[in-house]
Amino acid sequence: MIEHAVMPSALGDIVLRVESDHLTGVFFHDQKHFPLSARASLMLARESSVRVMRQACEEVEEYLAGARTCFDLPLAMPGSAFQQRVWQRLEGIDFGEVMTYGALARALGLSRGHARAVGSAVGRNPISMIVPCHRVVAGSGGLTGYAGGLARKAHLLALEGRPEGSVGLGQVKGEHHLAAAIKGLQ
Repeated sequence: MIEHAVMPSALGDIVLRVESDHLTGVFFHDQKHFPLSARASLMLARESSVRVMRQACEEVEEYLAGARTCFDLPLAMPGSAFQQRVWQRLEGIDFGEVMTYGALARALGLSRGHARAVGSAVGRNPISMIVPCHRVVAGSGGLTGYAGGLARKAHLLALEGRPEGSVGLGQVKGEHHLAAAIKGLQ
């Protein structure tokens, strides 16, 4: 059985998906690759009777409040073998650390030229924040590519104390001023 629930946050509504006692999705309601099946009627995550749903809600709230640096949730992430490899490596990027797409490719034993394929798999990560795809940055160190939007990526990196998260003082690759963008999400 698949259950979806919504969790309000300062970054916008977050949809959590649980299947067979495993968290299988954490999506911002307006992000790329949002599963159409999640658009069905949603309950509030805190009101869910599913233990994993309530635990995910609590842990995400703690993370967004700056009180949690790692997660302890049972995860299941359906995807191709290549996507699985990439997502597993993402889990090894520690809180407050970043890695470039090229470095991630090399860490997987691939050439730097595979950075786009790696980036595509990163972008399809169904469990954002918890499997930290926001910690992957461009080779220049700048922000690029985040299914939830660059303003959210900058916010998450700033939450983790990364200077990349403060780049919103000007323009962030086509995004408006970070403070205005974050305010617009609330």
